Amino acid sequence: MSETDIDDVDRAILYALQENARNMSSGDIAERTGTSDSTVRKRIQRLETDGVIKGYSAEVDYQRSGYPLRMLLYCTASIPERGDLIPEILAIDGVVSVQELVTGEQNLLVTAVGETDDDITPVAQELLEMGLTVADEVLVRSHETTPFGGFNATDS
Repeated sequence: MSETDIDDVDRAILYALQENARNMSSGDIAERTGTSDSTVRKRIQRLETDGVIKGYSAEVDYQRSGYPLRMLLYCTASIPERGDLIPEILAIDGVVSVQELVTGEQNLLVTAVGETDDDITPVAQELLEMGLTVADEVLVRSHETTPFGGFNATDS
């Protein structure tokens, strides 16, 4: 699927799912988009099959769930292997995300959560043992997200 295959109905579906996928029924989205419930269900299935919608997950407040530390670790890996390392990094206890960066010397951004420093320190150690350089560590106070406005057809 290319970007041109995504129309305003698809964008409205993506926006609605980003707002609240858990409580947004296909009927609610159909009402917003002026389409039928079955059209929305078929569109969602196509977006999932084509990999546009990669999955559904809960947005967890780690601090409130007993893991107050969120650490960003900026790492450098050899360019040929950085993408191949991602599954191995995600398998490290405490790691919740990895982003592959394409500019700058640091080319992987690893996010880890933990209850204490003793939970985060082993993450950095395992990254070093994998041959990565940990260039910087940043402690995060909060992290908020919002649906991407480009999908909101009513703002266009």
